[in-house]
Amino acid sequence: MTELEGVTELLLSRIRDVPDYPKPGVMFKDITPLLADPVAFAALTETLADLSTRHGATKIVGLEARGFILGAPVALRAGLGFIPVRKAGKLPGATLRQSYDLEYGSAEIEVHAEDLAAGDRVMVIDDVLATGGTAAASLDLVRRSGAEVAGVAVLMELGFLDGRRRLEQALDGAPLEALITV
Repeated sequence: MTELEGVTELLLSRIRDVPDYPKPGVMFKDITPLLADPVAFAALTETLADLSTRHGATKIVGLEARGFILGAPVALRAGLGFIPVRKAGKLPGATLRQSYDLEYGSAEIEVHAEDLAAGDRVMVIDDVLATGGTAAASLDLVRRSGAEVAGVAVLMELGFLDGRRRLEQALDGAPLEALITV
């Protein structure tokens, strides 16, 4: 077993399935047991920090809300700055805003305009890649700021939702790393 396989096995063992949440027929993947386990959380942080360093990132963007929980310690471990991407209206000051489509309607995310600049290489971190809408919008924000996309890294990809395919164009050749695919 490789080191990454060992980490993946550890992470999977700490993700709890919650049937019929938030509605009947949905199998929710709860990562709170993983976060509560310092060994598993450290292994996740170390793996994501290594990926970020390997892809030449100079900043980490974390997507609201669980991307904050994962991205901040990754940035600290890798010695990089952390930039939160928030839901619209949550950041003070000048922001860049990006709208994106949801299954039913649309949403908007923002980043402080001065937090990213030309010369930055940004790794976007989140807990789950589902349909890819939020990740694609974040990549648009990164590029609009003048920064370059180093890649996207997620703990878990929900492969049956086809987010990877939908995100392909927005990635524009940047890597997408998922530690677990379900």
